[in-house]
Amino acid sequence: MTALEIEAGAAEAGFDPDRLERIDAHFARYVADGRLPGWLLTVSRHGRLVHVARCGSRDLEAGLPVTDDTLWRIYSMTKPVTSVAIMMLYEEGRLALTDPVSRFIPAFAGVRVYTGGSDLRPVTVPATEPVRIWHLLTHTAGLTYGFHRVHPVDALLRAAGFEWATPPGVDLAGACDLWAGLPLLFQPGAEWNYSVATDVLGRVVEVASGQRLDEFFTARILGPLGLTDTAFWAGPEAAPRLAALYTPGPGGTATRADALGQAHLSPPAMLSGGGGLVSTAADYHRFTQLILGRPDSPAGELDGARLLSPRTVGYMTRNHLPGGLDLATFGRPLYAESPFLGVGFGLGFAVVIDPVPGRVICSPGELSWGGAASTAFWIDPDAGLTVSFFTQLLPSSTHPIRPQLRQLVYQALVR
Repeated sequence: MTALEIEAGAAEAGFDPDRLERIDAHFARYVADGRLPGWLLTVSRHGRLVHVARCGSRDLEAGLPVTDDTLWRIYSMTKPVTSVAIMMLYEEGRLALTDPVSRFIPAFAGVRVYTGGSDLRPVTVPATEPVRIWHLLTHTAGLTYGFHRVHPVDALLRAAGFEWATPPGVDLAGACDLWAGLPLLFQPGAEWNYSVATDVLGRVVEVASGQRLDEFFTARILGPLGLTDTAFWAGPEAAPRLAALYTPGPGGTATRADALGQAHLSPPAMLSGGGGLVSTAADYHRFTQLILGRPDSPAGELDGARLLSPRTVGYMTRNHLPGGLDLATFGRPLYAESPFLGVGFGLGFAVVIDPVPGRVICSPGELSWGGAASTAFWIDPDAGLTVSFFTQLLPSSTHPIRPQLRQLVYQALVR
């Protein structure tokens, strides 16, 4: 499915049509001055698409425009899909949230925790409790990413070949064994740190289901939901639709990054449940509807395909951080910034606890996440709203796209 057809008039859905146009005008300026190559936006209300906007190019150098069937590297927007897969297996009794990860990946049986020293001479102690499935789902396992560059263990990941890519020839099972052999940043459950945890969950899916991650996704999630353009790579027929990848160049102008961009043009050795998918706006829109639910079907089901029960989705989308804390309080200092003030974390999604501290309009219970190349989505169950934004500029911290998008969408919602 690639078509993005408007299904409800803006006024009928509670939006001011003129105010919706402010969104397009604002982000068109990003393209006009070269900060973004191009973008695509979807806004839906109560299960119906209300606003779709496209601007600029999916490939500046080739002169190819953004189209509805453009393929985008969604990077960490893969994480909610993997989290759904885990909870499907949970519903089948194949795992429990309290299960030690070592039940599925034996290398995690003897993990150790960093307490001092450097990346060359780390001082470690044994973990006081096992890393469990719920630690992975909530990013409280003590794992990290090499690209954070704030901790000696981050440096150990980079030294092992994990930053924006994986070591050549290392598959998912091998990567998990390597990560398990490195120190954790903290004792499991003690803090929140964004990490390779969801990649580890991908391996748990494989072991618990007996299928490769791509096979499980296709058979159990993508196929039933009709997500025909979502995969771990763009094959020869799909490759011309894959947007080029860019990074900020001199003066902030988007500059092509072919070395990184080529990674999704061939089958990957490591199937990354934390960041490996490419998708279209239409496909991801359908995924957001699965989580939100529609007036004629509760969350967890879409067009007759039920993946999860409504109660499971409701449980996933609550804040699971201890004591009801937010990411700015329970997370590492890297995350003590405004987007994480008043925002907790559920099982695969960020969850708004209190809209006030972040100083950006949103709703309690709003779910969200984004990808490294500046893609983003959110789901607002209170307003029946879903919003998705696609572009290809890495890293996502380059521009304040996400808070600006929120303020512009919500100012257009008038009832």
